[in-house]
Order: sequence, then structure tokens, then C-alpha cells
Amino acid sequence: MTLQHPLADSALAFRALHVPGRPLVLPNAWDPVSAAVVVEAGAAAVATTSAGLAWALGTADGDRLDRDRALAAVARVVDAVRVPVTADIEGGYAEDAAGVADTVRAVIAAGAVGVNIEDARHAAGGEPLRQVAEQAERIAAARAAADAEGMPLFVNARIDTFLRGAGGVDLTLERAAAFLAAGADGIFVPGAVDPETVKALVAGVDGPLNVLVGPGAPTVAELAALGVARISAGSSLAEAAHALVRRAARELLREGTYGALAGGADYGELNALLTRA
Repeated sequence: MTLQHPLADSALAFRALHVPGRPLVLPNAWDPVSAAVVVEAGAAAVATTSAGLAWALGTADGDRLDRDRALAAVARVVDAVRVPVTADIEGGYAEDAAGVADTVRAVIAAGAVGVNIEDARHAAGGEPLRQVAEQAERIAAARAAADAEGMPLFVNARIDTFLRGAGGVDLTLERAAAFLAAGADGIFVPGAVDPETVKALVAGVDGPLNVLVGPGAPTVAELAALGVARISAGSSLAEAAHALVRRAARELLREGTYGALAGGADYGELNALLTRA
């Protein structure tokens, strides 16, 4: 009989936050201090952004980061907060399903209680998405690895049909059904924010639906009314933070002034957030 993992209760608490109509809102973090700031702002959980995390480690996004560096960074995020953490692991940091299982075991060892696994391919040329059967096998491997650890890991299957221009609602629903049957707990469809599209996805997905938001997307309240169960900011916060760095640096170097730095977080407050961790 498999023993329950010490983080099982945290994983179940995280799972319970996915309520259609009362969604879990995740302003994604990319390092310990951004995670601590997000929690201080009121987030019930922390989700990492693979892009923001990769950039912080000096690597481009898109399956270019290696597993060990990525999960060491996730472990540092976990150590910085006292809420559940879910890790965006891109395609699983592995070539095959067995490798995805290894990644999931490492995720659990890092202290995270959930994962995002995407179906996009990032290699030049070829199909933009993995074949359904291949991706289902990878999700099933993730599920089996977590179950063997006694861990009710929340497996969020990301479907990039809209993001990659590879299909619409019908194809997304076909993939969602296959991935849920393989062991996924939720479905994440970035790029789908049109209310009618979201409504159709909510109706057709037999599980909690996660959408990606940013400037121009419907509000949290509007998405909640459509039945969305999880709302993610993805890399948007990291992009905004780096845009501020660029504006402030250009102003300092070109004008010799510091206006862009007004309203910055207080040094003592930031230091205290990590001291408490």
C-alpha cells in the first residue's frame, strides 16, 4: 500500500481551490521574492511562470531550460512561501514519458503540489503540437509517478491549440477529453479569452478550466461568471517588471533622471518578506 506523501494535505487544499465560478487567481511568480510579494498581496497559492523563471536563469523560454536548474529554482520558490506551489514544467523537461515521470518525482521532491504540462512543440519545423496519443502517454506517466509517491498532485494539462493557431474549440475539446482520461486534473487553454469561446470550453471540458489573462482580457469577475475555475497571469508580471527595468535604465542613462523609479517597493518591506520566509 502506498503511504500518503507529507505534502498530500497541501495538494488536496490546492485542488479544492479550483471552483468553477469562484476561480483560483494566480499572479505567476518566477523567483523567491516575486513569490513572496504575490503571497503578501493575498494569493492563496503560487504558480511559477516557466518563461519568467527561464529568463531569471539566463535562458530563453521554450523547452531550453534543463530539469535540474528549473526544479532547483522551484524549490527556492517553495522555501520562500507558506502556501501551495504549482510548477510550470513546460513539456516536462524530458524527451519521453519516462523522463516526464522522472521530472514529476523531482517536482514533488522540490515541494510543489501541482504541475502544468504543455502539448506544444518548440523545435523548428514540424507540427506545432504533440500528437494526442503521445501527450496522453506523458500525462499518464506524470499521474502514475505522483500516485506512486502517494501524492495527489494537480496535473494541469495545457493545450496550445489557440496559442499556436493549431485549432479551435472542437479540437481543443477532443484533446482535453483525452488528457483528462489519461489522468489530468484540469485543462489550461492559453489564448482563449473571447467570452463565447470560454463559455464553450467551460461547457465542453469535464474538469476545471484554466485561462490565461493579460491586458485586454475579460476581468476576473467576467471570467468567473462564465464558469472558469483558474485564472493565470502567465509571464505577464515578469514582462511588466522587466519593462520597468528597461524604462528606468533608459531614463537614467539617457536623461540622468529617476522618475520611473518612483513608487518602487520599499527595501525594508521586501527584505522583511524573505526574512520571515
